[in-house]
Amino acid sequence: MILLDLPYVSGFLKQTIQRNRIQVFEPAGPLHFPPGSEAFCLTESEAIAYAREHKDARIYSNSENSISWVVNNLGFTDLPGVVTLFKDKLAFRRLTQSLFPELFFREVALEDVLELQIAEIPKPFVIKPSIGFFSLGVYTVHTDGEWEVIKNRIHSDIHEVKELYPAEVLNTGSFIIEQYISGIEYAFDAYFDENGEPVILNILKHLFSSENDVSDRVYLTSGVIIRENLEKFSAFLKQLGKLVRLKNFPLHVEVRVDDLGRLVPIEINPMRFGGWCTTADLTWFAYGINSYDYFLTNQKPDWDALLKTKDSSLFSLIVLNNSTGIKGIDIESFDYKLLRSHFQNPLEIREVDFKAFPLFGFLFAETKAEHYSELERILSSDLKEYICLHKQVD
Repeated sequence: MILLDLPYVSGFLKQTIQRNRIQVFEPAGPLHFPPGSEAFCLTESEAIAYAREHKDARIYSNSENSISWVVNNLGFTDLPGVVTLFKDKLAFRRLTQSLFPELFFREVALEDVLELQIAEIPKPFVIKPSIGFFSLGVYTVHTDGEWEVIKNRIHSDIHEVKELYPAEVLNTGSFIIEQYISGIEYAFDAYFDENGEPVILNILKHLFSSENDVSDRVYLTSGVIIRENLEKFSAFLKQLGKLVRLKNFPLHVEVRVDDLGRLVPIEINPMRFGGWCTTADLTWFAYGINSYDYFLTNQKPDWDALLKTKDSSLFSLIVLNNSTGIKGIDIESFDYKLLRSHFQNPLEIREVDFKAFPLFGFLFAETKAEHYSELERILSSDLKEYICLHKQVD
């Protein structure tokens, strides 16, 4: 069963549901599949009954907005406890502390951020909402001097975004401070099968423009990236499976790997793959893997066969977060046509209501190695070249 929720459902996911007639329920209301219009469209009571009758059912959600519905309605399953454990970054750090005892972290309330004394906190460190999403309110602090500016930015940022997502997705009342984890950052989608064995569906390298960059601008996948990390990431998931019982469960994982090959998890997002139908849809573009279908029907990628012809291309997910410094309400338009022209092979552009959300959309692209500069360009761009402001009235 799929829980289909706001803020975004891709055409690819909707087509997958229709083609395979997957049971679907929409907690926020029938925005895409009205109950009764198709046999696979469930009412709330039918969705609850389905989960009750199928104790080992595979349940996927495209959005963390569904977490509150799961917690409030599926208490007879293990899902509420597992979802809450992973979504709360503090709880997750406590869970994995035995695996990474050297990693420093602590909790701080929002009202205490401005008065926080950081002289004795190991630096650099990262501060972020203990329950967060999309790098909202995330900052890296290298020096005491930086903190004076950043602590005020945190309050300003939180005021702007706290109403965009429910508390189960973005809770700005509590923050976690944790030691900065050096190394290359990766994100990957996976699931645990009925025997508790992990299955990895993709691996993406998260690119940054500088050591202070914490944005979600560019994620990259390739045959080389998969081969270099598949075994290591699978081993980590097996360790995780020993700490908490996971069966028939999807998740989106973010980790860093240092120069010595040591892996440290950043966070785990439960019951879904990448938010806004991003990483799972990129996996289709790159490898022909329908991640939703693979999870729900217990399929496992044959990576040796899939990667035979994939080493020559880089496939990227580009998050067009509003980095202009200008509020969306003050922007008249975004030039998606110009953006498309700056890429060798843009696969799809998905526009987002930038007046309602702090991003312009998503771009999926294929890039040959010799055109790598197009990725470097968008990575460092503030996107001002693509916007048009409202004309001033005299």
